[in-house]
Amino acid sequence: MSEKHPIIAITGSSGAGTTSVTRTFEQIFRREAVKAVIIEGDSFHRYDRAEMKVKLAEAERTGDPHFSHFGPETNLFAELEQLFDTYGRSGTGRRRHYLHDEEEAAPFGQAPGTFTPWEDIPPETELLFYEGLHGAVVTEAIDIARHPDLLVGVVPVINLEWIQKLSRDKSKRGYSTEAVTDTILRRMPDYVHYICPQFTHTHVNFQRVPCVDTSNPFIARDIPALGESFVVIRFSKPKGIDFPYLLNMIDDSFMSRANTIVVPGGKMELAMQLIFTPFIWRMLERRKRALGAL
Repeated sequence: MSEKHPIIAITGSSGAGTTSVTRTFEQIFRREAVKAVIIEGDSFHRYDRAEMKVKLAEAERTGDPHFSHFGPETNLFAELEQLFDTYGRSGTGRRRHYLHDEEEAAPFGQAPGTFTPWEDIPPETELLFYEGLHGAVVTEAIDIARHPDLLVGVVPVINLEWIQKLSRDKSKRGYSTEAVTDTILRRMPDYVHYICPQFTHTHVNFQRVPCVDTSNPFIARDIPALGESFVVIRFSKPKGIDFPYLLNMIDDSFMSRANTIVVPGGKMELAMQLIFTPFIWRMLERRKRALGAL
């Protein structure tokens, strides 16, 4: 953690909805004129799309059915922790981009599914914002979770997570239901060992719970709407959280535990704005004081 160079990390599985949370933070950054450097978790995968296909084929030939994007073999965990450590100490570091599709790849003159070259992050940023799969990973070798000043987990109930992944991968990436299902099954061991444990380290977790039948996510025709859901928001350290204020500002919300507030799904973005804007104010105030003390 760093007062001079704070870090915010959003972590969640593929299909969890971290991109939606990122959009809310970007709105806060624009409104509050915060100069943030954005780090994409996918840019710390070890292999590009073509290389990953080769590695997957090799894993299948050698009898490894669980080779996936979720584990340490396919990610640059040490490099991600190094970035967090370097940024926290000096406000510097190196990043690259993963180009998901033709639109993202066109400005760089590269093929989709490739990485841009490593580059220095822009100078004089006020904070680093990470969104991806591994913002709170802890293993015997690395401890990424110790660096962020604010760690947010995005964890829909598992059937909803799978529905969202199926919908995205089929509509935007052209995959079949069978192909997406195979990916989910292949990732399960790494999901259990490297994704789930992160949510014991997060400071705030957002878990969307649908109020419609999602018992068989593999035949769902659409994603349950926000208005058909509740969002469970859990704070690891509730001291300083103004729950009466949140309950007053968010209609139909209620406390389910001393550290947990439940809000209607349609109010999730409002809840994020109300919760995280003061966090960012405090971060920037501490940063200003720390830099002023130099």
